Amino acid sequence: MKCPYCNQDNTRVVDSRPVEDTNSIRRRRMCDICGKRFTTYEKIETIPLTVVKKDQNRQNYDRRKIQDGILRACYKRPIAVEKVESMMDSIEGEIFATEEKEISSTRIGEIVMDHLKDLDAVAYVRFASVYREFKDVGTFLDELKKFMN
Repeated sequence: MKCPYCNQDNTRVVDSRPVEDTNSIRRRRMCDICGKRFTTYEKIETIPLTVVKKDQNRQNYDRRKIQDGILRACYKRPIAVEKVESMMDSIEGEIFATEEKEISSTRIGEIVMDHLKDLDAVAYVRFASVYREFKDVGTFLDELKKFMN
């Protein structure tokens, strides 16, 4: 890493810590030549991901869309925000672990439901009712029976 003050590349890390709310690391560095300190942030570079919707339209992956759906499903449920964030990180990790450039929205929905099933039954059923587009009470009951088994 080059020093922004003297442009030399003799710098060393004197402190590292994770940054809250992001998957990045803050590093405090010091230049061995001029002695000045500066801060850098490192973030994992992910491959661009395209989501293929049910109608075959393509959109760029957007973490917030998944997060919004999960938060709606968890509305007024006794679930800590930290648990939702942790689950969201797990879901995103699973999505990017495929190392594909495209993923179907159907696959994302299944991944989310797998995680919600373990988190909260009511949130799972709420999400499933929107995701699976239940047409009537019968399909809703079928999903509940599958969940109960």
